[in-house]
Amino acid sequence: MEFGRVPGIEKPVSRIVLGTMIVTTEEKERSFRLLDDALALGCTTLDTAHVYAGGNSERAIGQWMDKRGNREKVVILTKGAHPNADRRRVTPFDITSDLADSLARLRTDYVDIYLLHRDDPAQPVGPIVEALNEHKAAGRIRAFGGSNWTHHRIAEANEYAEAHGLVPFVASSPNFSLAAQVEDPWGGGSVTLSGPENADARDWYAGNQLPVFTWSSLARGFFSGRFTRKTFDEFKDSLDGACRRAYCHEENLRRLDRVEALAREKQLTIPQIALAYVMSQPMNVFACVGAADASELAACVEASTLRLTSTEIAWLDLRSERR
Repeated sequence: MEFGRVPGIEKPVSRIVLGTMIVTTEEKERSFRLLDDALALGCTTLDTAHVYAGGNSERAIGQWMDKRGNREKVVILTKGAHPNADRRRVTPFDITSDLADSLARLRTDYVDIYLLHRDDPAQPVGPIVEALNEHKAAGRIRAFGGSNWTHHRIAEANEYAEAHGLVPFVASSPNFSLAAQVEDPWGGGSVTLSGPENADARDWYAGNQLPVFTWSSLARGFFSGRFTRKTFDEFKDSLDGACRRAYCHEENLRRLDRVEALAREKQLTIPQIALAYVMSQPMNVFACVGAADASELAACVEASTLRLTSTEIAWLDLRSERR
């Protein structure tokens, strides 16, 4: 496992981050086994959120850490201020409310990395930055940033922080994978760095090296290796709606064809090549993966150290016809 650093966090942060949407108190034995396996593989960083499994993802992680006594071995990244059916919720009040819930569920007095799950561009950045600084000063969070915030809004927030002597955003969590997002998988509010139209955003992150926690690094199972173009019709109904909306389109099937060919050439798997593409970028990448068991996670850990050439990267993402 490779590790990186996030400003404000003394612990090393694993480059592969376990996404915990499927971790829940309703399947505690399976969830605890997955978390145990992750830690044993060196995957010390867990990605969760106030809304995951109706709060039961955070609760399961909290119960697991309490039972194992391993809080200081784990880097918890959780997210709050997600909109609900009634309104957007990116306000100091909602941030404080969600953080209080998360701390109680996680059975801890601090969160390592706290991200705002969505943005509301109608809200000025000043009160948001000030609220996050208050929670950091109180010790409730060690570092903070935005999930699904554009790089322009993060830059605006950090300009405000600098002008007022405050701590800036030090992490971001947009989508990024080899598959371009043709549609928003969640119906609105998502931010992606994938695809040729987002090259400027990738350049911004490469230039300032702000830690990027990429969600859906394997495109919600599109690069799981369970299917190829030839068998896609047999498997497409088993994929969730978010995957079908966002990624199951011809341009990404072309990318999948190339991933399959390169994997065969290098004697690797489809998910390993797709993840190596993410890890080979010049950005400061921490890849969130939704592995279901130890074998899937172990393959991701192995792939995290693989690096592709610039020629291979350009061929995979359809910018070139040679590799």
